Amino acid sequence: MSSIGVIDYGMGNLHSLAKALERVAGNLRVEVSPDPVKLAKCNRLVLPGVGGVRACMNELRRLELAQFVVEAARKVPLLGVCLGMQVLFERSQENEGVDALGLLPGSVVRFPDPPPAAPPPRLKVPHVGWNRVVQTQPHPLWEAVADGSWFYFVHSYYAAPRLPRHTLGEAEYGRRFAAVIGRDNVVGVQFHPEKSQAAGLQLLANFVAWQP
Repeated sequence: MSSIGVIDYGMGNLHSLAKALERVAGNLRVEVSPDPVKLAKCNRLVLPGVGGVRACMNELRRLELAQFVVEAARKVPLLGVCLGMQVLFERSQENEGVDALGLLPGSVVRFPDPPPAAPPPRLKVPHVGWNRVVQTQPHPLWEAVADGSWFYFVHSYYAAPRLPRHTLGEAEYGRRFAAVIGRDNVVGVQFHPEKSQAAGLQLLANFVAWQP
């Protein structure tokens, strides 16, 4: 039976994300597992993540999932969510600098703190709440998702792809930043689709249906 593997390394909103995937998965089974042997049997994979990048990479390596993700990304569609998107890049500034999975060229940088004398509305870090996402490249992930749809974000760091063609959608929070990225059969979203109501569910449904 075809299945969607949610990579469980102990960091991420696994329950809500799995439930959202189940709602749009049709006949596909959703399997949440830390076991690379089980995950290798899945037809597509989701890499979630909440927390710090150093702890994330440490757990992925400890569970022998880091190299598994890199190799699996060459074979099956892979979706990174929030921190799971950030670790798809080469390196993050967080935790004094951490090497990540390197599936996409680029780095992850922190939003600058606003100066104390900044006029209102004074943007705070982390960026928390609803924000519009502008579609910058056509992609099957955008099928039936209106340009400028609202999605729910919680993050202090954002991805800076080295190549503009890897940015599929942008949001703005003091500056424009990559909110959706993609390369080959790897995609990632900075927001939480499982918390983003109809637009988030549609995007997950599009990932489930995507045939790179």
